[in-house]
Amino acid sequence: MSHSIENRYLGELRTHSTHLKSSDTIITDAPVDNNGKGNAFSPTDLVASALCSCMTTVMGICAEKNNFELPGSTAYVTKIMESHPRRISKIIIEINFDNNNLSDQQTEKLVAVAKGCPVAQSLSSDLIQEVKFNF
Repeated sequence: MSHSIENRYLGELRTHSTHLKSSDTIITDAPVDNNGKGNAFSPTDLVASALCSCMTTVMGICAEKNNFELPGSTAYVTKIMESHPRRISKIIIEINFDNNNLSDQQTEKLVAVAKGCPVAQSLSSDLIQEVKFNF
């Protein structure tokens, strides 16, 4: 099995990850409310962002497979943390789609695949996923 990511701890609660196939990199910092500087995405920010990115990616795949165009979109993600134990308790996502002429059947299909994306299915069932789709 080959590795896909290399992660290095840089000190001062900062990490550097490299996607080995593309050489793209991500820096994380601990958030201010957890002893960090908050100068970059925190690891839990990446989890929340990954959920949204996965949803829009699988919607794009669905649109391609069904021969229609997924409209452009802008999404806003809110991550809510709990203290005991420290964990993500809720992720709120609002996805706003640009002007489009999607049918009701297409929007229903897109919502279904988004809610069933791999990241959504991988997160704990205790984590609340609240998603609003504005077509």
